[in-house]
Amino acid sequence: NSFVTRTNTCGELRSAHVGREVTLYGWIQYQRQGLFLVLRDFQGLTQIIIPQDEAHSHVKKLLSNAPVESVVRVTGIVSPRPPGQENPKMPTGDIEVKVETAEILNSCKKLPFEIKDFIKKSEALRMQYRYLDLRSFQLQYNLRLRSQIVMRMREYLCNLHGFVDVETPTLFKRTPGGAKEFLVPSREAGKFYSLPQSPQQFKQLLMVGGLDRYFQVARCYRDEGSRPDRQPEFTQIDIEMSFVDQAGIQRLIEGLLQYSWPEERGCITTPFPSMTYEAALADYGTDKPDTRFGMKIVDISDFLRRSDIQFVQNALSYPHGTVKAICIPQGVRYLKNKDLESLKESAKSQFNQEIMEIICRPNGSLKSLVTKFLGQKQQSELTQVLNMQVDDVVLLAAGEHKQVCSALGSLRLESADLLEAAGLVLRDPMTFHFLWVVDFPLFLPKEENPTELESAHHPFTAPHPSDTSLLYSDPTKVRSQHYDLVLNGSEVGGGSIRIHSAEQQRFVLEKVLKEDSEVLSHLLEALEFGAPPHGGIALGLDRLISLIVDAPSIRDVIAFPKSFRGRDLMGNAPDYVTPEELEPYHIQVSWPLAEKEAKQN
Repeated sequence: NSFVTRTNTCGELRSAHVGREVTLYGWIQYQRQGLFLVLRDFQGLTQIIIPQDEAHSHVKKLLSNAPVESVVRVTGIVSPRPPGQENPKMPTGDIEVKVETAEILNSCKKLPFEIKDFIKKSEALRMQYRYLDLRSFQLQYNLRLRSQIVMRMREYLCNLHGFVDVETPTLFKRTPGGAKEFLVPSREAGKFYSLPQSPQQFKQLLMVGGLDRYFQVARCYRDEGSRPDRQPEFTQIDIEMSFVDQAGIQRLIEGLLQYSWPEERGCITTPFPSMTYEAALADYGTDKPDTRFGMKIVDISDFLRRSDIQFVQNALSYPHGTVKAICIPQGVRYLKNKDLESLKESAKSQFNQEIMEIICRPNGSLKSLVTKFLGQKQQSELTQVLNMQVDDVVLLAAGEHKQVCSALGSLRLESADLLEAAGLVLRDPMTFHFLWVVDFPLFLPKEENPTELESAHHPFTAPHPSDTSLLYSDPTKVRSQHYDLVLNGSEVGGGSIRIHSAEQQRFVLEKVLKEDSEVLSHLLEALEFGAPPHGGIALGLDRLISLIVDAPSIRDVIAFPKSFRGRDLMGNAPDYVTPEELEPYHIQVSWPLAEKEAKQN
């Protein structure tokens, strides 16, 4: 309560304060028949007793007529609540404040929605009146916890481990590859800045500059629309170190998270387990596995290789052909026929992958189109290979390895959603499973043109030391020194050891990625001036906090987020500007006719 005129907050009064005169400020949360009201501030709630005697009639009239969410000042005496009227659910539930004087500091007009966490309101309405939504307990908790975690991270990095907090420019130039960047016009005709999707180049240049250890709570920008876990502007904990290897970065991050982890979420155990990219894809069908539950993908290619099932033999005859399956525990009990059809349709529409189911009957026999091609002994062996129990359902897929794994990985998560919707708990949101995924490929074929390559992480990632020679002979087989940190099936961080040789960096850009290296001439030149070996990582702060508080979207841990389509519904941004405002930037807007007419009208 330093620097302000209140004596206490609405969340701190207890029985020990009985008899004291206090002054509280806050919002009226609730008012009942002119008898009492509940006052709320950032720290909690206090019950306020409205005086009924004639001497305080003006106070009674003032508080009885004040609308909910009006801001008031009250001064009064802390009193114990009458016996039997204590509220054990409220930290201040043993006391109440009997008002002597009061003042309405600002009256509240009719609200667009009630300021209560349990009241459902549309996200669009919450965005439009974000300043009201911020008054809710949950958003207050989320933002305060976020602030505490960031402060602990600063302590760990700067005070304990000698990192330097450096602010890097927001106005820069286009970076080849990666996500689309926002353009910012300049007063030089035809020249534009770009808003950086990360401070990647700057942090590498800081290492060339000898800073040794850099850190920043960095604002980043991507022009790719919004998704539940993406925003056009977002925040990352950005880190870079000189003379470090992959293990060193991993140990740093494990220590950082352990130090800053909120006590109310329990302890996290280090070191985090590690898994290769290939193993993650083979066992979970994704490079960000949720390891809180089983249902791992099982390879049954060898078992079915000697069968007479035609579609199986067709699949296995191709290079990288495989047959794999996942077992859904108690699927018969928890899933309806329409659920199984929905899963099969999902695999078909998203991955062009056919799925066959196998059901384990109560007597232990198998029901499936597949099993009619198998003898009794083979069926029994298949049950053992898949570890099937009574009422389990197996989803089987045959085809190209990556496609089959991706399809089954997606079905694994969809099945978990269906099982949990039916009442089976698989993924406790208060259990936190961290995982390092390592040994990613350095390059991947471009989706739009598979004969060309793109960086799996970014073009500055160093090849795995064992694979350096392959970079010049067969780049598709090169593993990278790229590592991702996964938490409960979401990627919360990604980093790599960087290329510190100008010659190797130029080769990757020009020969492998076919990029114009001139755009990065400043970085290439810097690498020629004694650049130290270096590496780093960036943690997605918004996503990390949303997982810690079990928020359905990262928008619930950002004070003023953009909508699903990247708009600010409160301030109505982006917005039109006049031709006169555009003139200094040498820009003219070419309006489509219908839009032009609508704007004129």
